[in-house]
Amino acid sequence: MTVMETTAEATGTDACVALPEREQRRPDGRDNYTISEVVAFTGLSAHTLRWYERIGLMPHIDRSHTGQRRYNNGDLDWLDLVGKLRLTGMPVADMVRYAEMVRAGDHTYTERYELLEATRRDVRERITELQDTLAVLDRKIAFYGDAGRALASEHS
Repeated sequence: MTVMETTAEATGTDACVALPEREQRRPDGRDNYTISEVVAFTGLSAHTLRWYERIGLMPHIDRSHTGQRRYNNGDLDWLDLVGKLRLTGMPVADMVRYAEMVRAGDHTYTERYELLEATRRDVRERITELQDTLAVLDRKIAFYGDAGRALASEHS
């Protein structure tokens, strides 16, 4: 079972991860990518991709007969989700724990739900902080804009 699979009868992907709109932006619409193609597509470095695999954040990546990593569309979906989780500020250890829960199967739904709920609470708190910060910046920009126009009119 891959990280993306949630049930035997499902489509083979976690519905929360499958992003149909991303399919149009995949290299050539294929389902078999080299590490260099994934690097170009995701913007992640080859070192980061290997590290994700080593720490258990990525599922086992298939290999070609020559030992080269071969990523599939499910791996790209997973990397997209990992990127979103990174943006939330979720610690890598929690992302790895989430990946382990996904691989463990359906009986971890409650734990996954709780982890994602906690992350959402953190994100909402950060959004509130950023909105407050934006309001301060807007006030300062308005002040300096008005002050600059006043100075310009005095000098003309």
